[in-house]
Order: sequence, then C-alpha cells, then structure tokens
Amino acid sequence: MAATTPIRTIEISGAPRERGRQYGEAAADLIADAIAYYTEALTQQTGMSWAAITDSVSQWLPVSERHAPHLVEEMRGIAEGAGVAFAEILTLNVRGEFVYNHQANAAPSPPPEPEADEERDAVDGCTSFFLTGRASGTGHTLVGQNWDWRTRTAGTTLIVRIVQDPLPTIIMQLEAGQVGRHGANSAGIALNANGLGGSFGSGIGLPQTLIRRLVLDHGEIAAALKTLVKTRPHIASNALLAHRSGFGIDLETTPGGVDWLYPADGLLAHTNHFQASVPPQLAGSYRPVSADSLLRLPRVTAGLARVAGATSTAESLALVRAAMSDHLGYPEGVCTHPHPDAPAVKQWSTLLSSCVDLTTGEYRIANGFPCETPYELLPWNLYDGPGDPFAAHAPSPTAP
Repeated sequence: MAATTPIRTIEISGAPRERGRQYGEAAADLIADAIAYYTEALTQQTGMSWAAITDSVSQWLPVSERHAPHLVEEMRGIAEGAGVAFAEILTLNVRGEFVYNHQANAAPSPPPEPEADEERDAVDGCTSFFLTGRASGTGHTLVGQNWDWRTRTAGTTLIVRIVQDPLPTIIMQLEAGQVGRHGANSAGIALNANGLGGSFGSGIGLPQTLIRRLVLDHGEIAAALKTLVKTRPHIASNALLAHRSGFGIDLETTPGGVDWLYPADGLLAHTNHFQASVPPQLAGSYRPVSADSLLRLPRVTAGLARVAGATSTAESLALVRAAMSDHLGYPEGVCTHPHPDAPAVKQWSTLLSSCVDLTTGEYRIANGFPCETPYELLPWNLYDGPGDPFAAHAPSPTAP
C-alpha cells in the first residue's frame, strides 16, 4: 500500500559536494532502503548480480561528467554522506536507462513484441497537468502530477529543497539518492515529467535525472526550454514545462528528436503515450507503454476542465484533487492502486500527487493516493529563496 505518513523534507546548501553530503546524511536510511529494493528488483528482472549492475552503469559517467559535472559531484557527496558506494548512487540515478538498455540488448533479432509490463519497467507511469487563467478558476497557474512507480519505493520518496546560489533554489520530489525528478524553482519554473517508452537504437544519452535537474537549474524559461530541446536523452520522456507568467508547453523528447503541444484554453494534461506525434522510429508498430494511459488522458482532462468553475483557492484544489483521484479502470487509472495479482516487487501505484501554485509559490503534496490523502503545504514557499533575476522582463502573474 502507498505511504500515508508525512513525507520527509530536507534542505541542502553550499557547494555541490557539500550539498550531496548533507543529503546523504539526512536520508541515509531511505537511500539504504532504495538500494535494497533495487538490488532485489533489478537482479530479479535482469538475472545480473548487483555488483554487475553497478559496474555496468559506469557507461553513463562520461556523458554525465561532460554535461553536468556539478551533479556528479553532488552524487559523490550523497554517497559519502550515506556511507555507500558512488556506483550505487549512480545506479539509482540511471535505473530507467539501465533497464532500457538491458531490455534492448537482451532482445533477439528480430525482437518480439514486448509485453506492456516488461517495457513499462523502464519508465515512470505518471499523469501531469497544467492549468492557467480561467482554467484554474482563480486565475493562478497550477501544475502537478500523480507520480506512479513501483509501490515499494513509496517509502523512499522525499522532498529536497536545494539552495545553490547563484542558481535558483529548487524544491524537488525525488527517490532517495536521486538528484532530479519533478519540481519547481524560485524563478517560477516548474517541470513535471512522465515516461513514454519506445526503442530508439544505440548511443549513450544523458540520464533523465540529470536533464530534469538541469532544467530547474535555470532562472530563465527560455534557457530551461533550450535544455529540453537541445539535450539528447538516453530514453524517451515527456516534459511538461511551465512558468509563473502562465506560459506552458509539453515536450515529448526522444533520443531522435522532440515534438510539442500547447495548452488549449489554459489546460494541458499528459500521460504515458505520444500525443503530439508518433516518432518515425516507432511508426507502424507503436504500442503505448501502458494501455491505461489511453484511459487516463481523457478522464483527467475532463476532471481538470471542472476546475474552471472554482470560485476560491480551496475549491480549485478540491477539484484538482478530485480529477487526480479518478478510479475508472481501477486498480489502474489516474489514481493507480497496486494490482493484487502482481508480484510485490513489481506492483505499481501512485506514490504521491503534487499541486504547485506558481502564482503564490505554494507547493502541496498528497503523500500517497490522492483519493485518500489531502494535499498539504510543504514548509517552504518557492519564492522564499533567490528569485528570478529577469523577473522584471516577464509578464506579472494574473492576480487572484
């Protein structure tokens, strides 16, 4: 069952290595639990030993050091603070890329059509949203997502506030040991993401944890967008990028290119299938990584459309929560519960749901199933830290 206890929150600051040490010390028990889970899950899935797995992920180190040396330093600090090997922290940060590679390398030629559950092992199954202007009911810009992943990782999630002057301060929701996943920063930029699946051939690209953190390291929306457009990822992933001005865009990024969607009447939602277009590498043979993605998209879109009728912040939040609690298709659906017939190590569920108000800077988390757990404010406001140095050049957020 997903976690219902308060999520752990930690704050780190200073130089990259020192930030990492603080993180590792504050989350050492959660990191140990994460390593224990992935040792069991990945060895069972691949037949490889944990030592072989942690050795194989070194192939992502050169590209990571080239594009994000400060984040590699932060990972080294996490390992030192938690008292674990650096290779284990690197593995936690490239677990999706590792599984993708293993599946691609293990497949005979010609490859068989993958079972949905097998391919989904490599991606997070999430439902992301963006609301602005009249679509939010209050005129605020709201972003967030249901984060769906392996049920047993629910106890290893945490919130990290990263103070890293002169870069923006970031609040991120992460698996323990990771340096990037989903979040927002003091420049009013937010990133929510979900996996897309698909096979795109060989070549080492940058891991998603690093790409997502690099996006939120920026104080300008144009620079954040450029990172998503210009960076070659190793695996396909969807990125919903938003700014407190009310700007939002969804980018379907793959090793072969990028496509995009804009909000319709201030509303945008995305799940785990290609919506802008099917990449040419997959044309003619494409199957969504999770069939329930095709169910979740219209259901969450319809639910979020009701938020426009809200007349207060409380009503807006209640309607967002209702949309993210939809159970059509139970146990799968927008709010996903573990399937009782699935092996415990492979069960999926919604780990947490987030709703971030980019207008006010309020960051809310429902730790567990949103159908059971209300959104609660985190102890920090996004704008408590260093702000956007270019704020004077951006449109002001719509007044509530």
